[in-house]
Amino acid sequence: MGISLLATDGYKFSMAEAGWPLRRETFYYSHRKGGQQVVPLDLESYVRALLPTPTESDYVYLARNGYEMGAGFKAAIQRQDRLVIRALPKGARFYPREPVFTLTGPSALVSWLEPLLLQLNFRIQVATQALADREALAKALAVVSCEEEKRIALETLDAVGVKPVPMRVDTEGYHARVVAVVRELVEAVKDPSRIFEVGLRAATCLEQHEIALRACKEAGVMRTSHVLLAQKLGMIPVGTMGHEHVQRYGSDEAAFRAIRERRPERSSYLLDTYDTLTSGLPTAFRLIHEEPNAGDSIRFDSGDKKKQYTQAVSRAKEEGIKPVLILEDGLDAQATREFEELRSQYGWEPSKQFYGYGGFIVARTMANPYTRDRVAAVYKLAKTGHVPTMKFGNELAEGKQSIPGVPVVFRRRSGSGPIGLIGQEGEPVPEGYELLSGATPEAAAIPPVGAEEPRVAYTPTTQKLVEELRQQHFPQGRAQHS
Repeated sequence: MGISLLATDGYKFSMAEAGWPLRRETFYYSHRKGGQQVVPLDLESYVRALLPTPTESDYVYLARNGYEMGAGFKAAIQRQDRLVIRALPKGARFYPREPVFTLTGPSALVSWLEPLLLQLNFRIQVATQALADREALAKALAVVSCEEEKRIALETLDAVGVKPVPMRVDTEGYHARVVAVVRELVEAVKDPSRIFEVGLRAATCLEQHEIALRACKEAGVMRTSHVLLAQKLGMIPVGTMGHEHVQRYGSDEAAFRAIRERRPERSSYLLDTYDTLTSGLPTAFRLIHEEPNAGDSIRFDSGDKKKQYTQAVSRAKEEGIKPVLILEDGLDAQATREFEELRSQYGWEPSKQFYGYGGFIVARTMANPYTRDRVAAVYKLAKTGHVPTMKFGNELAEGKQSIPGVPVVFRRRSGSGPIGLIGQEGEPVPEGYELLSGATPEAAAIPPVGAEEPRVAYTPTTQKLVEELRQQHFPQGRAQHS
């Protein structure tokens, strides 16, 4: 039997119902930082081993918890033969921002995979460190969180031909650290029901995440985005919207209306896909005015969240609406206390403000340093149907923006120029370069070009896509960022 259909985040199910589950889409996996890294395994085999095997009982559980799935989703999950994988070969070196692989297939299927695929970053970091400095690796892996984490590390070392290092499994220590962190958060907000956990994407494996969630439950937190463990541990699955949903629709308003008008449950509007203060927030407030008693929420996710919060609360008070406020992304206990002070200062009801934590609970409590944040691993929607799409967010730096289209990697083999070019599928190979995406392992064996600082750039084709999308969403130029 394969992986459970429930082994993903709850918002994957709500977005599928509010989107087009059978539409052909492309996502890509990449690391935004971390220097040169190595692919330690055959990625196509790895991805296909993660595909779910749904059961009728899965759908019954989902329906009972606000995620009743339609015929389109069920068909999309079964169409696994339509999944197309374009990956760097085993042994290939890659650089920050380069697409390690792309997945193209039915929307619901390629979206469903995200949390499990992001756990790949642990294997990549272990392999990279092993090939660079085995002594440093041994120190980093001296203590691991669980048996599965140890197994993955040993499997990775074997795959790259490095001798095993001693590892001690300290499940009790990891559990205790998570309990302590969650209790500190509960103390900050005074009510565990105002906290939910979203750390599946930050975990190294499912066993580690289960340990973390058992600790959350011990500390009183009963809500998690991980549907499978919510079922197993008697917790409550949560989650409504991610950036891909807004990208899929091409505008905040269309996306927000879809989530509200295609699902009977309360809606949560994610504000920062294009720009929080000039687009996301005013659009969400327009919809909330239409049904002010629906209990809908707005979610702050990037940029200067304090500035966004103060403007949102001030505006909401002026307009006489009371949306639920949800804060996520990079929160820790100190930030939580600061937002609680702001809540008190503005007189916002405790029952109208919630907090979601991922890496702070699951990853910062790990004994080893190989966290998702260390390399900024991402999995982003790049094309929906025939339309390229990208996330702009609230940052001017290109490193925070996603790549549109069906991106591929060209590796420089001769001449001068960037070591890596991010092009598009079907684009002619630039002179002096070789197509690395989808290449055989023999291509990966070619030594990296030179020893200069790695540089990655867009081909003219990719750059043109970015400029067209920027002009489409910001025809008058980019507003001041939040």
